Amino acid sequence: MPVSLNPADAAFETVLRQRLPKTCFRPQSPHYQTEPRGFFQGQAGLVLAPASTAEAAEIVQQCAAAGVGIVPFGGGTGLVGGQVMETGARPVILSLERMKRIRDINPVDNILLAEAGVVLADIRAAADGVGRLFPLSLASEGSCQIGGNLATNAGGVGVLRYGNARDLCLGLEVVLPDGSIWNGLGRLRKDNTGYDLKNLLIGAEGSLGLITAASLKLFHRPDHQLTAFLQVASPEAALSVLALCQSRLGGMVSACELIHRQGFDFLRETMPQIRLPFAKPGEWMLLVEIDAIADGGADTRFEAILGQAMEQGLAQDALIAQNQVQRQAYWTVRETIPEANRRIGAIYSHDISVPNSRIPELIDKGAGLIAALGDFRINCFGHLGDGNLHYNIYPPRGRNRDEFSDRRDSIKHAIYDLVYRLGGSMSAEHGIGRLKLDDLVRYGQAEKLAMMRRIKQALDPKGIMNPGAVVPP
Repeated sequence: MPVSLNPADAAFETVLRQRLPKTCFRPQSPHYQTEPRGFFQGQAGLVLAPASTAEAAEIVQQCAAAGVGIVPFGGGTGLVGGQVMETGARPVILSLERMKRIRDINPVDNILLAEAGVVLADIRAAADGVGRLFPLSLASEGSCQIGGNLATNAGGVGVLRYGNARDLCLGLEVVLPDGSIWNGLGRLRKDNTGYDLKNLLIGAEGSLGLITAASLKLFHRPDHQLTAFLQVASPEAALSVLALCQSRLGGMVSACELIHRQGFDFLRETMPQIRLPFAKPGEWMLLVEIDAIADGGADTRFEAILGQAMEQGLAQDALIAQNQVQRQAYWTVRETIPEANRRIGAIYSHDISVPNSRIPELIDKGAGLIAALGDFRINCFGHLGDGNLHYNIYPPRGRNRDEFSDRRDSIKHAIYDLVYRLGGSMSAEHGIGRLKLDDLVRYGQAEKLAMMRRIKQALDPKGIMNPGAVVPP
């Protein structure tokens, strides 16, 4: 059901000002109206930033009574337009920026309770402060917020060992679309009491309720990390190296990132200050990290695996980080590639996943499809092991992405059609937002869409929660 009232209406704003502290009202700012890639320009709605769950519930209750849409806003780092609303009656923009308390941290239970506005890097630092690890790690962790990470079921580089955001969450506190509060902040690892409401709300991008706090899993911090950068012969060879590591080191493999040479070229072009590990990089590279126990023999086994990979022709070169500074330098290369991509400007960025066994086929056939559409640069990189690749298409050097805006749809569908044929997904970790609504209809199952619509209608009958996002009309 569409929203029916413009929040600029004086009577509605008067009610809010009577019931909320002045500190809830934030000045208008382009920050709340844009998203990182510039594909969407949001409306200048009333911006409210509650400092507590009670204040958030009051806002939702008043919006529900008036039929006013709510667009939740976290760190603003989402890449599918879920945090901005271009059309329709102007919404209330509900920012979680002031809800940034870590309510509790318990290294015995290995639990951290954080409000939705806590920046991911601060959660990781708090866990580290008690000798624990919160393993969710993203390039945007210095600004993204945990509420948004859960709302989009963020992935990142540690999925191979630790899972997506939903796998790292034990419970939620949520303001529901009528303004009531569900306190589901459980600390239990096993609770089999009916529907899994937590996992329904994680990944819903604020369309079913507003996440205000979360109970997060902590892990014992590994006391020894082994990190290597390899030049590999091909994507098939990269998969073979990963298989060797997993067969010899089991669950200790925490990250395995496939990187194409184009990513290094983009870094040289836009950020020459970044030190690259290879003076002459190969076509494909692999960044592998092992979380191990000191003196547990992992060093010897890891070196033997890399030696075996080179003997078998899977890798041409391998560099093992000798200290924490070198390890961080390797990861800086990987985590800076998205910024280099942004500076180049993609014609279209694909956040896709396929079964691991189909990754080489995707890369090979995808290159042929793109070549048939024009002279474009492809930067393919991503999380080997969970099948999630960022397959991004760029203009030739010296050209601007805007010159090729008429090619975006043909490029997008060429890759998405291939992904679909390979049994994959056109949205691996960034969600649907508003950018991929049509794609969800085109590639999604009719039965799944019907269930999504029924769930949305049941929980949010007035349609006020993030109107127009996630659930196609």
